[in-house]
Amino acid sequence: MPLVRIELHPGRTAQQKTDCARAVVEAIVKHLGTTPAATQVIFVDVDKADWLTGDKIPPATPGG
Repeated sequence: MPLVRIELHPGRTAQQKTDCARAVVEAIVKHLGTTPAATQVIFVDVDKADWLTGDKIPPATPGG
């Protein structure tokens, strides 16, 4: 059972997620030889404040 987890910033519509999931499922079925019923797509909305990139984290402040 393929499981695809997509993490992104909030703001996409339900229709955008549905369209994306449909395309992902089609690709999984085509390339991995599974079925749509066996394929799951999970969207996780992560606030921008909770999404940090290591080289862009500001330096610690004294006492912080």
